[in-house]
Amino acid sequence: MILAGALSLSLGWGIRGNFGHAYGALFPGALAAIAVVLASGREDWWQRIGYFGLFGALGWSFGGTISYMHVIAYTHSGHFPSQVYGFACLFVIGFTWAALGGAGTALPACLDRDGLTGLFPPLLMVLGAWVLQDFTVPLLVPMVSSQRRHESILYWYDTSWLAALVAMAAVLAWIAMRRRVCWGSSLILHLAIGWWVGFLFVVFMVDGLGIEFRMTPPRGDNWAGILGMTAGMFVYCGRARLLPVAFAALVSGLVGGFGFAAATFLKLIEVKYLPLFLSQAFGESAWQTNWHSILEQTYGLFNGIGIALAMGYLARRLPKFSDGPPARRWTEVAAVAFVLLGITYLNLVQNVPHWIRAKAIPSELYGLPSRTWFNLAYALVAAAAIGLLVRHQRHRLVLIPENDLGKGQLLYLALLWWVVVGNLMRAIPPFQEQRLITEGVIHANAVLCMVLVLMCPGAGSWPDREKERISARSLLNAVTAVPLTLVVIVGVAAVGTRMIHGSNYIPHAGYHTRFGPDAKTGKPQPGQPHP
Repeated sequence: MILAGALSLSLGWGIRGNFGHAYGALFPGALAAIAVVLASGREDWWQRIGYFGLFGALGWSFGGTISYMHVIAYTHSGHFPSQVYGFACLFVIGFTWAALGGAGTALPACLDRDGLTGLFPPLLMVLGAWVLQDFTVPLLVPMVSSQRRHESILYWYDTSWLAALVAMAAVLAWIAMRRRVCWGSSLILHLAIGWWVGFLFVVFMVDGLGIEFRMTPPRGDNWAGILGMTAGMFVYCGRARLLPVAFAALVSGLVGGFGFAAATFLKLIEVKYLPLFLSQAFGESAWQTNWHSILEQTYGLFNGIGIALAMGYLARRLPKFSDGPPARRWTEVAAVAFVLLGITYLNLVQNVPHWIRAKAIPSELYGLPSRTWFNLAYALVAAAAIGLLVRHQRHRLVLIPENDLGKGQLLYLALLWWVVVGNLMRAIPPFQEQRLITEGVIHANAVLCMVLVLMCPGAGSWPDREKERISARSLLNAVTAVPLTLVVIVGVAAVGTRMIHGSNYIPHAGYHTRFGPDAKTGKPQPGQPHP
């Protein structure tokens, strides 16, 4: 379970770096959730494999809006206060990112069928509102290039405030239509309100009191919104007595925070000693690779371990559930369609402008933009796939296995190779030597993940508990471990980096310091003397 989760999320995180933002984080979240559930031995969990993929993906996606490249650069700066600050911020970012990912992954294991499927209507309202936002905002508001996005009238600390506002408005509209607040609407409201509380706290501190409270100026402050969103999730779990979800979030967040700081520290060790070792072993005078991709795949490995530990703990302590009689069967089709079609489209459509810039395809074909042709091709696949899924609910397709483990394995393999091949198609035009190691590792990892998932054992002999066994003491232990882990990893990483590199600027990241005269602009030039 640990190996399948760690390698799946590591592979997905390496690919996420090529596509970026929230859409890129959907893939590793879904892949790791499916892998861990398949390895859990829980037959009742296998029945919900599509739901685990959907909510695992959504849980991990929110952290993708956080800007962290400057934070990594602080650890490279050679300026000790900035390095300590950088490692501490990496822990905070990693904790919030992984906590929401862990909560999303655990959610389908902690709800009855009616509660789980009841979340879909307000969720679809939010997703539909975001699609409408993506179509209408460019038509109504003059857009500027990404380099000059601060000139847009929608710019507010370079955050996703509009998406948070749209989500809240969509849920309130659903509540008005139904004239009641269902549990799903309440959950989304807690997340959205938490986002605003966290973000406005930063705005108030900076604009109201004049206190510098931004993590990586002049980059965006979505970290504050996501931190508030994480707090809103914990508040809701407490009110709804979803202690297993809160526990999974704490465990995965703890490992994720530790993992982001530790992966960065390991990268700083590797850039110092690995080229020396290889030059001595193979006689190479220079050895280059994509160090940032190595960092991301290492961080993904830690995140996968956190998800496996959290879900493995729950697998032994949550009672079995039954999904019969099935309510809202259409949600099964919606979940699988989102995992297979939504995640892949949102990421692979980004290949089109990359191919155009690389002159691999023209910008237009027969008078239509190349992206239009891509959309038409994907729409055809989507229509066929959704139609077949609907028919399968009435008359089983022979291709789809009868048992739930086989269905989950098929879903995992389809998603895995769909995105791995799509990612390789992005890297090929052009393909350089430094990508050989990172893309080669992704390919080898995918093969290993395929073997692991297909070798998953059958149903496990878990005790048939009548009620959950997640105690308040377990939660308290996890809460206590968070600040202790923060202090330990930040101290070890900062002091260790200082011992290895001294006060020198470390290449393979931009030169940025958070404190001192260099930090005034936020973008000191490489090679500039340290404060």
